[in-house]
Amino acid sequence: MCKQTMRKLSRGAYEDMKGFVRVAETLLEVILLTLAYYFAWKFGYGLEYFVYKGKYVLMGIYGVLLYALLLNSECTMFGQLHRLDLVIGQVVSLCLVNFITYWQLCLIGNALLPPSPMLTLTAVQIVIAVILIFVYTSLYHRLYAPHDMLLIYGHRRGVELKVKMDTRKDKYNISALISSDEGLDAIVKEIPKYDAVILNDVPAQLRNDLLKYCYRYRVRTYVSPKLTDIMLRGARNITLFDTPLLLVKGTGLTPAERVCKRAMDIVISAIVLLILSPLMLLIAAAIKLEDGGPVFFRQKRLTRNGVEFDILKFRSMIVDAEKYEGPVLATDNDPRITKVGKIIRPFRLDELPQLINILKGDMSIVGPRPERKVIADEYCKDIPEFAYRLKVRGGLTGYAQIYGKYNTSPYDKLRLDLMYIENYSLLLDVKLMILTIRILFSKESTEGIDKAKENQEKADEILKEMDRDD
Repeated sequence: MCKQTMRKLSRGAYEDMKGFVRVAETLLEVILLTLAYYFAWKFGYGLEYFVYKGKYVLMGIYGVLLYALLLNSECTMFGQLHRLDLVIGQVVSLCLVNFITYWQLCLIGNALLPPSPMLTLTAVQIVIAVILIFVYTSLYHRLYAPHDMLLIYGHRRGVELKVKMDTRKDKYNISALISSDEGLDAIVKEIPKYDAVILNDVPAQLRNDLLKYCYRYRVRTYVSPKLTDIMLRGARNITLFDTPLLLVKGTGLTPAERVCKRAMDIVISAIVLLILSPLMLLIAAAIKLEDGGPVFFRQKRLTRNGVEFDILKFRSMIVDAEKYEGPVLATDNDPRITKVGKIIRPFRLDELPQLINILKGDMSIVGPRPERKVIADEYCKDIPEFAYRLKVRGGLTGYAQIYGKYNTSPYDKLRLDLMYIENYSLLLDVKLMILTIRILFSKESTEGIDKAKENQEKADEILKEMDRDD
């Protein structure tokens, strides 16, 4: 036990350097990209608008803005996210920063400057960013091998977590599984053999005992949270007495937060509608030309406090798609999807008309995905807490849409949306808007229910194999 504990302590100290290394890598990248910006306006626009130390102030503003956007879009998590996700996130961040900076330069110069130097700068910066992403990711995998992990599960369905995490064996290596039915003593004997443990759907008392043990011996512990855990994360600390208290209000957003959120919704949705109106007209024409049916698909959905509204979408399925099969989720290669639908659905372009819903106040840009009443009622039969999502307006994008998939289970959707509600801030909304652009290019986010069934079958196979070994 002593040698194993010392080995964990040594590796733990090494692991603690991850954050420092990522910050150093990000700062180096920001410095290089800011220098590229300096040369762009020096040789592309000249120095007449940047006198004395003013140019250093502008460079500083550019660097800080770029650093903030890179962090907020989660595209500096080298080794954790896929390379493609990092590239997409950094490209989006660079385009946003350079778009803002271009108009900043125009205002300083009091003239409409040629955009070609800024476009060249963006292209050069993207090349630099891609090179650094590949270098940093390779360095991460060289320095940090995946942990050998023990999955401690309660319900048999908890094994599905292994199937999901096995898709990232470059980072997580679940070497063994053990049921919570084995009891505390048997589990504690197994823990020292591994670098980390995962607690998934473990009974409360056993989970508390295991957490205390792992905390005492500095064992890395990943916990799949219960709903009450998420509620406590959003609680307010009360320290008026020598006994600490946590205040859980359960009211959703405050009145001030709702006003600020609504103002941002109106401004952003109006601007995006104006910019994307040509694309929306093109999609509408394509839908009409394909089969002559209606352009829009309207459906009753639930928003804040259970109020029903008509959600708008570009029609991506045949007319009366639910006439024969009823209200069912789409599957992979669903024959009901039209030719235009096959193009617009992967990029979520069928959702664009919901900008009108946002302007009307039916929805927000960010929030839990509005569900149909019949489906929400069905979920609530098994999970009464599913109604907690209705504490805020439904959203065009949100926590569950970004971090989940189309086939994510109702319980996991609830947990993700509750994380958003309990940790709400305007900055979080901005972050999720930026991340939405990234998932438009992610095939995983559009996985159908067929993939979910496949994961369940794989989990059953693992359990059968474990039963045979016993």
